[in-house]
Amino acid sequence: MANYRGGRINEEVRREVSNIIQNEIKDPRLTAMVSVTAVKVTKDLRYAKVFVSIFGKDEEEKNNTFTALKNASGYIRKEIGIRINLRHNPQIIFELDDSISYGMHIEELIHKVNKGK
Repeated sequence: MANYRGGRINEEVRREVSNIIQNEIKDPRLTAMVSVTAVKVTKDLRYAKVFVSIFGKDEEEKNNTFTALKNASGYIRKEIGIRINLRHNPQIIFELDDSISYGMHIEELIHKVNKGK
């Protein structure tokens, strides 16, 4: 598989997973805002690691949302198989991505230091 093809598949799967999470999953545990930051599909198209950032009020809400996403992975896999014509339906593996919240924390620290000057 050419390198550019892998990038296109990753981006298409990311777009579809984001759309499914926002518009089609009706789980009441999904109360926090979920952002799909990246997707990495293996070369044999068997597995797709979906990196998500979850913005919620507290840790319990984030954990409930992440659990709901893990439980919905079968439904998301089925929908991906219907929407994208791939050789195999990739198994969806959700991973937490804390890079956005970490960046916000660093920015907050920089503002605190600049106010002190």
